[in-house]
Amino acid sequence: MSIPSSVLVVGASAAGLSTVEALRRKGFQGGVTVLGAEPHQPYDRPPLSKQVLSGTWEADRAFLRRPEQLSALDADFILNDAAVGLDAAARTVHTTSGRALRADAIVVATGLRPRTFAGQDVLAGVHVLRTLDDALALRAELLTASRVVVVGDGVLGTEIAATARTMGASVTLAGPQAAPLESQFGPLIAQHLAALHTDRGVGLRLGTAVTGLAEHDGHVAGVHLATGEVLPADVVVVAFGSAPATEWLTGSGLKIDNGVVCDSSCRAADGVYAVGDLARWHHDGLGTLLRLENRTNATEQASHVAATILGESRPYTPVPYFWTDQFDVKIQVHGALSVEAEVTVVDGDLAQGRFVALYRQGGTTTGVLGWRMPKQTRLRRQEVVETFQGREIR
Repeated sequence: MSIPSSVLVVGASAAGLSTVEALRRKGFQGGVTVLGAEPHQPYDRPPLSKQVLSGTWEADRAFLRRPEQLSALDADFILNDAAVGLDAAARTVHTTSGRALRADAIVVATGLRPRTFAGQDVLAGVHVLRTLDDALALRAELLTASRVVVVGDGVLGTEIAATARTMGASVTLAGPQAAPLESQFGPLIAQHLAALHTDRGVGLRLGTAVTGLAEHDGHVAGVHLATGEVLPADVVVVAFGSAPATEWLTGSGLKIDNGVVCDSSCRAADGVYAVGDLARWHHDGLGTLLRLENRTNATEQASHVAATILGESRPYTPVPYFWTDQFDVKIQVHGALSVEAEVTVVDGDLAQGRFVALYRQGGTTTGVLGWRMPKQTRLRRQEVVETFQGREIR
């Protein structure tokens, strides 16, 4: 395999920037271009729902690197110009402004787009939270909001609800699960998370679907539940999931199926790779396709793809890891959790609010969850490593 002389990274994201940094760190001296749809330099997304939204950080603190650090990468950053098409065979990307960018290797890192209600963009007071500008716009409204409804009982929704509550708003969290994150954590830990939110003053309206938005004179007035009830609100945050941002890849020649489908080295086609939230690659350790939406994977996968571009050939078989900060609680997860798993607290005490839980299926430890116990959680990580390096989850 010949080393390319030029690399185009589509997506000025954490995954995109990490790819560039890994290429330079590994000695690549060819041309590098980074194409970004937003006007901002690469920034970190996890702080958006917490530090940036609450105002404990100024917006520029979320930037991943200082200007002089970006300059040292000797890369051409083209910002505020979205990709609208890819010809994988010709390795050419077309942009909104009419540019046609060609490179020997292309890395797709365009991430996710929020799922939304039909017509929500024409109503004032309705927000999503994906970008830095989204966070700043939502923060401005939360400062004066009296009734906030967060639609979505997953990680993002619960983080936003916690932050909005600490800012003093009256907050209701709505979603179809019986408890927040139950489909990820299982009922035991999910009920513990529900109690945390209830104790801090978040109203929970769970176990029923949200069917749409109520409006009055062009402004959101609440959300409709499947029961027929309406939850009143002057601010609504829609956070019921995201989808891979792959629309621009229609007709590209890549296989698109819940993300960009790749081989075990994250290669989507000859000279084309995918990294981050939209990459769905074959995890050889598990024997299945996997797509991870977390910050740690963005960095680790980017480093792997950079190595592959430069001629290394090995499968990418990470142990998934993510964390979430809600109120004063940090929850960390290594491996894969499942509602069908047997959950056992092995360190600490659930009642004391500090514990580590193991998730087991068929005699195999598949995941570790830590609640305010980071050191002990890290020590237990080794118990899931074998699962992700060749022992399939049953």
